Amino acid sequence: MAEQDTSAFAAPDACRAQHLRLRCRVDFAARTLRGDAALTLRGQRDGLRCLVLDTKDLQIHKVTVNGEEAKFVLGKRHSFKGSPLEITLPFELRRGQDIIVEVTFETSPKSSALQWFTPEQTSGKKHPFLFSQCQAAHCRALLPCQDTPSVKMTYYAEVSVPKELVALMSAKRDGEMPDPEDVNRKIYRFSQKVPIPSYLIALVVGALESRKIGPRTLVWAEKELVDKSAYEFTETEDMLKIAEDLVGPYVWEQYDLLVLPPSFPYGGMENPCLTFVTPTLLAGDKSLSNVIAHEISHSWTGNLVTNKTWDHFWLNEGHTVYLERRIGGRLFGEQFRHFQALGGWRELQNTINTLGEKNPFTNLVLDLNEVDTDVAYSSVPYEKGFALLFYLEQLLGGPDVFIGFLKAYIQQFAYKSIVTEDWKNFLYSYFKDKVDILDKVDWNAWMNTPGMPSVKPKYDMTLSNACVALSQKWIKAPLPVSHVKRMQEVYNFNAVNNSEIRFRWLRLCIQAKWEEAIPLALKMATEQGRMKFTRPLFRDLYNFDKSRDQAVTTFQQHRTCMYPVTSMLVGKDLKVDQ
Repeated sequence: MAEQDTSAFAAPDACRAQHLRLRCRVDFAARTLRGDAALTLRGQRDGLRCLVLDTKDLQIHKVTVNGEEAKFVLGKRHSFKGSPLEITLPFELRRGQDIIVEVTFETSPKSSALQWFTPEQTSGKKHPFLFSQCQAAHCRALLPCQDTPSVKMTYYAEVSVPKELVALMSAKRDGEMPDPEDVNRKIYRFSQKVPIPSYLIALVVGALESRKIGPRTLVWAEKELVDKSAYEFTETEDMLKIAEDLVGPYVWEQYDLLVLPPSFPYGGMENPCLTFVTPTLLAGDKSLSNVIAHEISHSWTGNLVTNKTWDHFWLNEGHTVYLERRIGGRLFGEQFRHFQALGGWRELQNTINTLGEKNPFTNLVLDLNEVDTDVAYSSVPYEKGFALLFYLEQLLGGPDVFIGFLKAYIQQFAYKSIVTEDWKNFLYSYFKDKVDILDKVDWNAWMNTPGMPSVKPKYDMTLSNACVALSQKWIKAPLPVSHVKRMQEVYNFNAVNNSEIRFRWLRLCIQAKWEEAIPLALKMATEQGRMKFTRPLFRDLYNFDKSRDQAVTTFQQHRTCMYPVTSMLVGKDLKVDQ
């Protein structure tokens, strides 16, 4: 079934990208990337005379097709999709024919794919820093492309940067050389031989150092954080081995980790060969390593088997959370897996309470026509997706039976992009002896109905009950301020540096209207930019009359240092931008 990707202008059913060759120069003074992107495209039908690529806030200087200059026009700008680049081919393209379309371009200093840092904003304070985040629909703000997960291509890149800095990409490192055009610069080369969707193209440039923590893993970070990071992530190779044992060989060869500056908006991003992670994972005791298990799992679910459009994002995230928790179960036991799973169910309840139980964004399968994917993003595809798979695991014969399905599913659809219907058809064919059981599942309720799932999986409550028992000794909802003060005396939560605990503690304090916590909550909301923490903290501060004005002014002071998407979403939350 050819589902049109409504988030992109490109029409890959006419002509499909196979390979990208990127040559670019990173200009920190101008905050731009300048260069050329050469796309090898294959005709999907005869008689094609024009081609559309996705762009967003790019300047386009020149287009050639097979070396011949081509006419082009940038269409009208759409608020979040950017502008279609409409290229007139100098000849008719036949089905199966390959052409090379080379576009000379420059990014905007305000590109939604990039964040630029002054030296003062880094740990080392000496050198500037740059990182990209293309998921979901921002690769078009980095380079002209077919910016849809339905298209997969290999890539080769040459990136020129100031010679004291290091460039890394979501690819294998392929050497470096002095820049022949500038003695103060260096060119880094990269090669990605596994076809990937555009949202997995990634670039980082900074004063980075590395430490080897496993046979296929280096940890990269600024000097100030690199040893702490190496210690935090020592379990990486064990997790990779468990994942391979569960679902088959790791095809990407290298698995490096990169610790970014604090404004990185996500917990992690599964860029192939180089997972990006937030420094908020550096708890000092490896306690937040489940995020690494999650990003490792994406090497199979997401990066190898990919959602064809963002409407089916749950295929990426639900399966990845499932695999992440299977890895956790292997490392820490089945009760721990159930404890994490139940935590996920509670997280889903919280998200649905925030979004509203009739909100279409709480459907498992979305309809993102004319919807900005960043605005629709939530924990629903992760946790509702996981809940469905966990429920099916219990229905179909348990964890050992279900992992057999997952492994076969990955083998079946590796290197492809699929929709929910493909997944469901394969589920039915794999469990053909259990069709009667599958037919009892209310598929429409799971897939297309907002709110909580109508059935709840069974959870082993052993570990959870211990937590609930302790919380019952304290509980009144919301906790009165006297209780919160007493909790601080007993547990000294203010001194805890584990970001997940600190985040929950500060939300509790603000919801209990404890004024002394206001500066601590503002500090956490601004000294890191992980949206999972920053958005709810700002929302709570906005909802407390004593801190509302401070929340708004603090946001306005800090927004220039925030990642563009984070700034946009917090601006909406605080009603600063409508």
